Amino acid sequence: MNLKTGVFRGRPAYLLAIFALLTALIFSLLWAVTIGSVDLAIGDVYRVIAHKLFGCFDSEVYGRGSMSDIVWFVRLPRLVLAMGVGAALALSGAVMQAIVKNPLADPYVLGISSGASLGATLAILLGIGSFLGEDYVGIVAFAGAFLVSMGVIALANVGGRANSVKLILAGTALSAICSAVSNFVLYVINSSSGALEAVVRWTMGSLAGANWESNLLMLLISVAATLFFWSQYRTLNLMLLGDESAVTLGTDLHHWRILYLLMASLLVGFSVYTAGIIGFVGLIIPHAARMLFGTDHKKLIPISALLGAIFLLWADVLCRVLLERKELPIGILTSMIGAPCFIYLMARKKYGFGGGD
Repeated sequence: MNLKTGVFRGRPAYLLAIFALLTALIFSLLWAVTIGSVDLAIGDVYRVIAHKLFGCFDSEVYGRGSMSDIVWFVRLPRLVLAMGVGAALALSGAVMQAIVKNPLADPYVLGISSGASLGATLAILLGIGSFLGEDYVGIVAFAGAFLVSMGVIALANVGGRANSVKLILAGTALSAICSAVSNFVLYVINSSSGALEAVVRWTMGSLAGANWESNLLMLLISVAATLFFWSQYRTLNLMLLGDESAVTLGTDLHHWRILYLLMASLLVGFSVYTAGIIGFVGLIIPHAARMLFGTDHKKLIPISALLGAIFLLWADVLCRVLLERKELPIGILTSMIGAPCFIYLMARKKYGFGGGD
């Protein structure tokens, strides 16, 4: 298995890339927080953050008022959420592509997107889960994503143990069912235009509902998942060889595949809960990371997470500034960027996915 297929090879290049991406992520956050439809002095933006974190500067000026609210409760939470969700989606994509040994896989190829969309549709139009509180739509969407992932595992194990092909087929089947039910409900239910608009907005993705409680949890989950999958790089590399080759090397991938799929589904489910459905991040970012650093998951996992965080952070900035007095749904922007990039990546003859490629 040739894992050294990237543009940059060797440990020094890899360590330098990690340092460069971490630096880029920090500077991106510090720069992006100064950008928005409301003009604020750069110095005032940083003083607000410094006051909230360290208690310095005048609390009357920087601790309250519209300027403080815009920086601390609008811009910064969105950017932190974008980092967490971007890392989670990119990480999930890299893992799922290894699980099914398919470079076209992303967090939604196994029906997880359709499950989340169906959950959100039922919650908004039928009020299912309303007893769960204000965030019931996100909770039901999360449950839909996770239940579909469990259904994929159960269906793939019918008639024998699950493998990469059966997982893809099961995901395709359940995705079609969820989409059909969702469309049926949208067609039959005579609901207000506001409810239908909410369904559409949810399926397009948005970071507008960011708050510090869910943001920090999303960020913590993303970091913990990155560290876990980083420690599992040997097994993920074996998945590129396939089940038969892995067995000859003394590793049974069946239980690992189920565990990784469940964890990746939890990542996607919580991303859907906090930001709606955002496509193409889990498809494009791992491809870009492989082109640069090869298919070794020891490098691929942290690089994908960092690239995903940076990508979605700047995507959110563009969504807020591209249209005057309007916010472009982030799912639309990621699809507009992701689809052409994906076509370009797949057209490159030197691109390799690993394994027997």
